[in-house]
Amino acid sequence: MEINTKKLPKNVVEIMVELSVLEMAPFNGKALEELAKSVEIPGFRKGKAPIEMARQYINEAKLLEKTAEITINQKYPEIIKQARLPDGQENLDPAGPPHIEIQKIAPHNPFIFKITLPLVPNVTLGDYKKIKVKKRNIQVNPENVDNALKELQWARRKETISLQGAKTGDRIEVDLNLFINNVPIEGGNIKNFSLILGQDERLLPGISKNFIGAHAGEEKEFSHQYPADHYDKKLAGQLVDFKTKINNIYNVELPELNDEFAQNCGDFKTLDELKDKIKQNLENEEQRKQEQRLELEILKQLTEKSDFEEMPEVLLNHEVDKMINELKASVERAGQENGPKFDDYLQSIKKTEDDFRKEFLPQAEERIKTALAIRAIAQQENIIISDDEIKQEMDKLAQVYKGQEKLLEHFKTEDGKIYLKNLLTNQKVIKYLKDNLAT
Repeated sequence: MEINTKKLPKNVVEIMVELSVLEMAPFNGKALEELAKSVEIPGFRKGKAPIEMARQYINEAKLLEKTAEITINQKYPEIIKQARLPDGQENLDPAGPPHIEIQKIAPHNPFIFKITLPLVPNVTLGDYKKIKVKKRNIQVNPENVDNALKELQWARRKETISLQGAKTGDRIEVDLNLFINNVPIEGGNIKNFSLILGQDERLLPGISKNFIGAHAGEEKEFSHQYPADHYDKKLAGQLVDFKTKINNIYNVELPELNDEFAQNCGDFKTLDELKDKIKQNLENEEQRKQEQRLELEILKQLTEKSDFEEMPEVLLNHEVDKMINELKASVERAGQENGPKFDDYLQSIKKTEDDFRKEFLPQAEERIKTALAIRAIAQQENIIISDDEIKQEMDKLAQVYKGQEKLLEHFKTEDGKIYLKNLLTNQKVIKYLKDNLAT
């Protein structure tokens, strides 16, 4: 078997393979045996006629096609193992399935075919051990605890329809139509907007005063000056005209913050116990955010310090496909059963899937670089995952996904085990990096 290899742009390798007539003989025989099984000959049961007799009933083109298929399938692993790049690099690392082109196949002739194969880009790691990322002291202010407590208090409120004029602390439901210079604002037509009078500082700062004393069913028009630093840039600093209709007014009664309130919130005896739990939860959340920040900062510096070969298009396209699927799943989760489908979502934002694919390309490349860098560190630091660790992870998943047998069966397949091994390797590498680089 002759193998000639050359490197193409974007980290793709081209492998020309030639097998002699003698090397092809066993594959010709296997192809003939395979096709003979489906040949029907008078006087013989299907597939039971002598091979040489069956040969007369088999189309030559089909025999050549089957011979090529069997040859490539059986010789491919050996070809990849033997192929060498011109620079002497060993052990080709495919990044995706090969593209096969048959160059020549004919009776009593050598078989020549071409394999075009994307390779996983090589990574030259920088001096990642010099990366230093600072940890921050985790502090939860009493104000944060009080705010969380107020949210709990609000969630347990009692509301009653009010027939009186609206006052501070009431919740109103109001239709809003917003204009600038008599031109409707995009997205400024809002039905049954819920507003707590006196607590409107983020969305509609200072607007509550316009509804004080208003009654249900009343229509009000007024102008409102938005602050220059408002989060919505199209409204910031603008004088906005409002046309409104109050639909409903509700008196809000909040429960008293005391030990009884705490007891109604869970397994607590006193309000102080509830506050302690809230503080602990907030600290845990801050710790989770810090771990996420440390990971992102370390991985960003890691990829910046490392050099990567060109990315094959198949690898980039595969990553973009994953990101598109993640977006679709996110849209479907947000909409639930009756929510917008992905095509409806695209129409609503006036974008196409191709628009997203183009936008996702830079991020896809960064994701691939991060994965490659993590993989390289695992190899350099000899970070491995044992079969026992995979089994332990599968036991955990069996509890998490109890009843979802189809998913659990997937984790037991070879592909599922490879997925778990990669996942656990990534986790172990990231832990290693944070343990050694975060100070």
